[in-house]
Amino acid sequence: MTLEIIISICLGIGLSASVGFRVFLPLFVLSLASYFDVIQLNDSWIWLSTTSALLTLGVASMVEVFAYFVPYIDNLLDSIAVPLAALAGTVIMLSTVIDLSPVITWSLAIIAGGGTAAAVAGTSGATRLTSTVTTGGMGNPIVSILETITSIVLSIISIFLPILAGILALFILFIIYRLYTKFKTPCVK
Repeated sequence: MTLEIIISICLGIGLSASVGFRVFLPLFVLSLASYFDVIQLNDSWIWLSTTSALLTLGVASMVEVFAYFVPYIDNLLDSIAVPLAALAGTVIMLSTVIDLSPVITWSLAIIAGGGTAAAVAGTSGATRLTSTVTTGGMGNPIVSILETITSIVLSIISIFLPILAGILALFILFIIYRLYTKFKTPCVK
């Protein structure tokens, strides 16, 4: 496996983790980076670098970011975010992974891309639900701001430092796993 393939996989995993926080924002960052030739996408995904894709994803990103500040809409968005994030994570991984056989590319896309995005989105939704229950929704804007900032920062790191982004994504997945095992294990006294 060449360094270029490893970098493309790390790019896909980093952006997929970012998709777990905001579905459209990482796609917009990927489109922007491709539009300005910062990164090269697979031939079948070159449409992401078009002006129409850039504008569409930019508008979708803005709508998504602001919708998370509307009470009750934020929880509604979380209910559909997991399957959308899994789909977007799969698409991102498909568009970034290079020089691998279709079987390996699709396997990576579904498992690493879609799985990472779905795990992060599920945890993010649970965090917002916890915030809604414990603060009556008053803490949800803070959660939304943190998720948006995390999505932007992780997306930018993914584009410019993909190996670091892959490591950060694995760290995020480790934290999710630790939280899952902590809350899954019944408290025994």
